[in-house]
Amino acid sequence: MEKKEILDMTLEDFDEIKDILISDFDEFWTPEILKKEIIGENKKYIVVRENNQIVGFAGLMLNIDEAEIMNIVTKKEMRKKGIGTLLLEKIIEIAKNNNLEKIFLEVNENNKHAIKLYQKAGFQKIGIRKKYYHGKDNAIIMSKKIKIL
Repeated sequence: MEKKEILDMTLEDFDEIKDILISDFDEFWTPEILKKEIIGENKKYIVVRENNQIVGFAGLMLNIDEAEIMNIVTKKEMRKKGIGTLLLEKIIEIAKNNNLEKIFLEVNENNKHAIKLYQKAGFQKIGIRKKYYHGKDNAIIMSKKIKIL
């Protein structure tokens, strides 16, 4: 098993990440939106590299006292190998290190694997956005209180 590295995402990573976004994520995020996110203010994006290849990435928006997970993406062939958990743990750590009190996220109600991952990490359902994804699938809004270091 190869060692996984978690690194800050850079614009140089964009071409490789763009390919993962197109092949392994839904059409909700376009490469153009992702590029704006990477360079946006109050945003923190990370990648997981294995064998010098990006196998997953995640983004976090940092607000005054809370954060919002923008996305967690793992390459399809690398799923169920702990990469999503690794990314989520790092995102939570970043929020704690920034003295934030709570993390929010939205997840497609049909993405049972992601919902299970978030619940396992202590996120709780707090609401629903009707027809949020492509005008048909609902988004479950979840949150987690985090302890400030």
